[in-house]
Amino acid sequence: MSWAAAEGLLRVNPLAGMRGPPRPQPRRHHRLDEVRRLLAAAGDAAASAKDAFTRRPGSAACARRLFAAEQSLLLVRLAADSGARRGELAALRLSDLDGRVLTIERSLSAGVLGPTKSGRTRRVTLGSGTADMIRRHFPAWAARVELEQDWLFSPSPRRSVPMTAGALSRRLARLGQAAGVEHAVLHRLRHGVATYLVDQGRLLKAQARLGHSDPATTLRHYSHASPLDDTDVADELDRLPNDPSPETDHGK
Repeated sequence: MSWAAAEGLLRVNPLAGMRGPPRPQPRRHHRLDEVRRLLAAAGDAAASAKDAFTRRPGSAACARRLFAAEQSLLLVRLAADSGARRGELAALRLSDLDGRVLTIERSLSAGVLGPTKSGRTRRVTLGSGTADMIRRHFPAWAARVELEQDWLFSPSPRRSVPMTAGALSRRLARLGQAAGVEHAVLHRLRHGVATYLVDQGRLLKAQARLGHSDPATTLRHYSHASPLDDTDVADELDRLPNDPSPETDHGK
């Protein structure tokens, strides 16, 4: 269009004054202090619920409270460790964990199980603390109730159905209110994983952990977190005009 207008083939360039596509805004992430506050609030709630359950082990209400509190604590740990999307978290099973390696191959959206957003299966290594928490959580409840399925997150200890992605989001939002963390969102925990890795210069690790099909996607959304480590380049460019050596005299 611009060429045709310049050649006089068009009276007016229809693209004149048009803006290019907007650049994506930096993804907001939960700061490390916010993650710690979420974990502390979830840990306190789990400890309080366990104390109540110990005093009244036959109480169904106390059992439900303890199960929900332990699930909330596990949710924060796993989301902040794996960088998984909320639909992927909702679709996880105990059988997806092998040692410390978690296989993420499905997602739950609008109550329907399907593939991940990228359509690919990925494997991520969990921190030893997160993996141990999962392994302790299941046997403890298997000793209290008969498990029907092995969903990692479920509305009831029997785990007959998975918890929806929306329910996980609401659970974190309530925890955020208790922790004094504004706008506590699972996706912001995911962004925290990406921001940390990109800030460390580990772009390909961030791409693999988040499940992006192309590293360009990771870089486009998290370029603001790229470390400013070009001091050596700046020093070299600063030195060139004052270096009389033939190798740097490009005018001869």
